[in-house]
Amino acid sequence: MSDSGCLDELAWGDSGLLPAIAQDADSGEVLMVAWMNRDALAATVERGEAVYWSRSRGRFWHKGEESGHTQTVQEVRIDCDADVILLKVEQHGGVACHTGRRSCFFRRLRGGVWEEVAPVLRDPKEMYGE
Repeated sequence: MSDSGCLDELAWGDSGLLPAIAQDADSGEVLMVAWMNRDALAATVERGEAVYWSRSRGRFWHKGEESGHTQTVQEVRIDCDADVILLKVEQHGGVACHTGRRSCFFRRLRGGVWEEVAPVLRDPKEMYGE
């Protein structure tokens, strides 16, 4: 990152992690939410592709490293409290969710029940070899 001092302006808190929202740069659709630490954000800016911190794996996660569905970052923004990161991205391969859907937000509450409102575009077994 050309000016790493800008990272000091974010409210990293005790965990050192901030939520990062990936939004389609063209449509505005929210694709997913993940976590970033300082190094993940710096790597994202440096690479021009989304790099997150995986809490479950305890390591960096370059989006698409297994599935091939990378995210080219068009713009990075922060919210008014500097505690949420917004990435405006171009989603490659059409799938952002590990379930094989375009977006992780594929369930809608209707009549007290969660209903799936988006189709599976690619079988997760095909992406991750499960």
